[in-house]
Amino acid sequence: MRRRSGLNFGKQRKKFNLPLFKEILTWIGEILLIIVVAGICVSFFGVRTTVVGQAMSETLSNGDQILINKFQYVISSPKQGDVVVFLPNGNEKSHYYVRRVIGVPGDTIQIKEGAVYVNDELYLEEREVASIEEAGIASEPITLEDGEYFVLGDNRNNSEDSRFANIGNIKEDYIIGKAWVYFESIGKMGFIK
Repeated sequence: MRRRSGLNFGKQRKKFNLPLFKEILTWIGEILLIIVVAGICVSFFGVRTTVVGQAMSETLSNGDQILINKFQYVISSPKQGDVVVFLPNGNEKSHYYVRRVIGVPGDTIQIKEGAVYVNDELYLEEREVASIEEAGIASEPITLEDGEYFVLGDNRNNSEDSRFANIGNIKEDYIIGKAWVYFESIGKMGFIK
């Protein structure tokens, strides 16, 4: 009599389910893609900061939350009229400053009789601003070099900006990004112009 090795309760070899394996790989790929896209969106468009002070009122108020578009200046440079977020003199221990770009590289800026002149022409404001009481270092012409920007707060007489030596011209490397969305309170939000 021949003896069988071990017990055999209808043990069958399972076949590899290729369609199921492909579906699982597709799901994993889609999930990884979503995670990468979400990470990029948060890194470039979801950086949030709080406005400190009244330098940008009426546009922005103290305590407003803003989202910073960091991607904008990867593909282009700041333009006149943009509201930018920067670190003064690159000081990483400082809070973010939010100001409006008035002059771009190559421009000459001067403040005369309370008004801003860019390249000897009166700078036309898109919003109503007060006459500037303190011209600071901009009482003399300032010519911006490559990678330098001249910024002012919209609340011109209550703003620490490029007119003052401790801020001066802003280097492009110190600009974090463009301020693009604000949140005043629940339900009160909009794009920054």
